[in-house]
Amino acid sequence: MVTEKLLNELNEQINYEFESAHIYLAMAAYCADQDLEGFANFFIVQAEEERFHAMKLYNFVNEMGGRVVLRALKGPENKFDSILDVFKKALDHEKSVTKRIYNLMDIANGEREHATSSMLRWFIDEQVEEEATMTSIIKKLSRLKDNSHGIFMLDTQLGQRVFTPPTA
Repeated sequence: MVTEKLLNELNEQINYEFESAHIYLAMAAYCADQDLEGFANFFIVQAEEERFHAMKLYNFVNEMGGRVVLRALKGPENKFDSILDVFKKALDHEKSVTKRIYNLMDIANGEREHATSSMLRWFIDEQVEEEATMTSIIKKLSRLKDNSHGIFMLDTQLGQRVFTPPTA
């Protein structure tokens, strides 16, 4: 079983991952309200990924003999200035997730909790992908500015995104 300190931090991360899903659903709702269904789909899939992350941690805590403790979710931000603003806030959020995962890894390494460190490597790799995806979309949106044809094409592309749970 993991130490109490590490268990508490893992529980915090489980809750933060569920909050992340909530944040991304709010972003999806904004996109849908702007008639950008592809962008809305992107964030709905992102929310599914975050719930998957939460459950991956949830299952790990259970496997390690710990007790998962859930708490109420904070209300997410629901007002955005533009689709670019949404993605900039999503990137900022992913950066905060990365910092939290790094902190968990530091604690696990400091406590020589090798099983937790091993599991967290998956999350570190995932965060590289998450930040790169958000950064790429921000760059595209910045180049497009108000080009409605380009926005439509990107919206169509993002509408094709589906959630496929990782097997590893």
